[in-house]
Amino acid sequence: MQVKKQSLVQLLPCFLLLSQLSHLSRGDVGTASRYSPPYLPTACFGDDQTEFPSSNLFAAAGDGIWDNGASCGRQYLVRCISASEPGTCVPDQTIQVKIVDYAPTALSPSSAESTTIVLSETAFGGITNTAADSINIEFQQ
Repeated sequence: MQVKKQSLVQLLPCFLLLSQLSHLSRGDVGTASRYSPPYLPTACFGDDQTEFPSSNLFAAAGDGIWDNGASCGRQYLVRCISASEPGTCVPDQTIQVKIVDYAPTALSPSSAESTTIVLSETAFGGITNTAADSINIEFQQ
């Protein structure tokens, strides 16, 4: 009986670590870049400026989340998890963005090609400390 108690006590830290790791990762992992004005017209809403959130936290969907236009208007929580340059990500900062465009056809070019999502300047600046071209993100709808 003494051996079983000791084994369980030794496994307890492992269980605690696993429970913490599962709490940290709730979304998908992808990449993000940024784009600058002009933002209109968009593939989702044409010239309708009223579809842009007043916070300027919006994005263009890459091919991975475009879903033949079904992503238009969707809201995503986005968090920077890493970048090639240390210190790029703002720790523990998550933003909510609205999809307003399709990245491959957006009027302004993206700072990096083929990313999961292309964030507005304001949105990108909300989760980064530097002007990186692309970052690794965790995101969820």
